[in-house]
This record gives sequence, structure tokens and C-alpha cells, in this order.
Amino acid sequence: MVMYVFVLDKHKKPLTPCRPSRARHLLGSGRAVVHKRFPFTIRLKDRTAEESVIKPVRVKVDPGARFTGIAIVREDRQGGPRLIAGIELEHRGNAIRDNMTKRAGYRRRRRSANTRYRAPRFDNRRRPEGRFPPSLRHRIDTTVSWMRRLTRIAPVSGFSVESVKFDTQKMLDPEVSGKEYQQGELEGYEVREYLLEKWCRKCAYCNAGNVPLQVEHIVPRARGGSDRVSNLTLACERCNRAKGARPVKEFLHDKPALLGRIRAHAKAPLSSAAAVNSTRNALFGEMRAFGLPVETGSGGLTKYNRTRLGLPKSHVLDALCVGTVSSAKVLTDSVLHVRCTGRGRYSRTLTDKYGFPRAYLPRGKRFFGFATGDIVRTAVPKGKYKGTWTGRVAVRESGWFALSTGKNTPDGKKERVNVKWDTCKILERNNGYEYSVIAV
Repeated sequence: MVMYVFVLDKHKKPLTPCRPSRARHLLGSGRAVVHKRFPFTIRLKDRTAEESVIKPVRVKVDPGARFTGIAIVREDRQGGPRLIAGIELEHRGNAIRDNMTKRAGYRRRRRSANTRYRAPRFDNRRRPEGRFPPSLRHRIDTTVSWMRRLTRIAPVSGFSVESVKFDTQKMLDPEVSGKEYQQGELEGYEVREYLLEKWCRKCAYCNAGNVPLQVEHIVPRARGGSDRVSNLTLACERCNRAKGARPVKEFLHDKPALLGRIRAHAKAPLSSAAAVNSTRNALFGEMRAFGLPVETGSGGLTKYNRTRLGLPKSHVLDALCVGTVSSAKVLTDSVLHVRCTGRGRYSRTLTDKYGFPRAYLPRGKRFFGFATGDIVRTAVPKGKYKGTWTGRVAVRESGWFALSTGKNTPDGKKERVNVKWDTCKILERNNGYEYSVIAV
């Protein structure tokens, strides 16, 4: 089962997505043309939206620090949401952070070398309210950009977004949503997910990983310990039985370094949770600006739904389980993987590790009508790479381009084919993303 194909009418208005077999028939009969390749979209020549029966779809989003899962579902009144297409969006926030750190280091070296005795600049600069650093702003803007793209090629009726990864308020006070939440089927899911993330999915006492972990009280309840998150940790069954109802100070009396680390780590909040939650709240506000209904849910509810439905762990399937889901059906076995690559950089100077210039790049980014990142198809007439190749191209001033096939060589490196510019045909211009198809 392949991802459904998005369909536009002759005025570029979205229609109901169709199966790939139906799209092949429309293209073969000449009734449709290819409008976009990623995600694959066709445009009908003889149909308008007013003449069509349109079934709306819902876009469900599971935001994350590195990956964001996007599920396009068709809602069925009886069978629940049906996954017809999915996108796994890989962010480049870490690359942005590393580049900013590198530029800051270059600047500090220049200032220390050239302005040794100058007084520091005024220190009353203030960030505006609600401002995010570029690495976090990138995650918000990229996700919203893809929501905007999907509303242009699909009849979107609403959004579902995982607004918070951990509901910290409910973890501290389960009564915040009533007694039903505290004693219902969802009890403990928020706390368990939080602890797994905080303790890196390892036993706090023996550091064992890939084993079943149990929620354990640092100060036992038999000794007056509470159920607050700061008093909870994770332990394997062997360590949990060995500790029993003893206080952690007595259990680790011969390991003072480990005792101090556990006590400090238990009281420290999960810093990434606050950052990701603030990003998700901003994303929720951006999505409301579309004027469509927005459903929200927490990370604990998402995991509960996925476990109850028996679905494997993936970013797209997590997005499918966001919000209220009674049942679900997956109608595709592949999704589109989108990696953010950027559009290049303004800097035309390459520097060494000290920040001194070592080489210069040409002023132009386009050669012979091609730019790095374009998706092309080429036919190599002879030689080692004889045949037809399709992939992302990296341009050179000489006219010989490096085409990435998306496969790996036997030694694990990316396979690249050297091709001449006059044998290449552009399929899609570079738009800052790299595309591939992966299993759902």
C-alpha cells in the first residue's frame, strides 16, 4: 500500500485524495498532469471543486525536538481515523545551534584580538516577550509552513496537535481534572512517560538499559514518602526488590557518589520538557490562526492510544494517535521523509578552525541553470554508472555534478554519481528540503 495521491481541480483547488492506481489511470488517459512530486500531487484538467463531492481530511501533528510526525487522516464515522498519507519531518535545529555557537566563537576571538582594552558594550539589552531562539523558532516555522502547504493541496477540515509532551500540572495534582482522571485508565501514563524521558530509560541504581523498568519511590511510602514526581525514579526489578521499603540513604550507604547524583537528579526538572512544551504552545497558537478547529492532547494520552491500538512506535503513528481516538486504520505502508537542509548560506568564505579565511566560494549559486538541491533525472550513456538515475544534485562550476542516488555504498557511505550537466533534466527545484520514502 502506497501513500494516497493529492488531487487538485483545474483551478488548483484541493479535491479528495485518491489511490495511486486511480492517479495512474488519470495520468495515462490524459485527464490529469503532475502538479508536484513531493508530496505527489496531480491536477485534473476537466474537473472543478464545485462539480465534485469532497471528503475532508484532518491533519494530526506530533511535534518533537528532532522529528515531527504529520498524519493526514480521513475520518470515518464508524471506523475512526484512517491514515492515508504521512510525513516525517526532520528538523535542523541542532545544526542551527551549532552554527550560531561557531559564529559566536569567531566573534569573541576577533573582539579579544582587536579590542583588548575596550570597555564592554552596554548590558541592558532585553529580549522581546515571547521570543524564541532561532533553533526553536525553526521548528515552529517549518511545521506551520508544512501545514500551509497541506491546506493548499488537501481539503483540510481541522487539526489535531500534541500541545504538551508532559502535563506537568496533572503530574503534580491529579485532581486538576477531576477524580475520573486520577482513577481512570489514563492514570500514571503522564508520570511514567516523564520518568522514562528524565532517567534516559535506564535503572537509576545499576544503570541497566533495555530491561523492564518499574516506577520506584526514593523515599518509600511506608516511610512517609509521597507520590510527587521529585520522589519517583525508575528501577529494574532486581534493584527494586533489593531496595524494598528501605530509604535510599540506607540502600546506598556504601555508594555516596551514586546517592548524591540520584538526589540531585530527582529534584532537577526535565529542562527539555519545558522548552518543548513552550514550542508546542506557540505552535498551537500559530495553528489556530488558520481559522480551522484545533484539537489538542498530551504525550501521555498519545502513548495510551497507541498502546491500546497495538500500533508500533513511529513519529507518524504517534501523530495518528493524537487526541481522542477510539479506533484507527492504516491504509499505507510508506510515508514521506522530509529532511530540512536549508537553502545554502550567505557566507562566501570558508574558514579554518581558528576562523581565518582559507577558501572562497563563487558568488552565484546556479550553474548551467541548476542549483544544489535540485531533483533531477539523468541518463548516463556509458561507463561505470551507465543507466538512468534520479536524485538530488550538487552543482560544480566545471559542469560535472554529483548526484545522490539515496543509496549507500558497501562501506556505508552515500552513493554519488558524477554526471554532466547537459544530460540532466530538472524534476523539481530546490526548496530547502530533501525527500525520501520510508516505511511507516
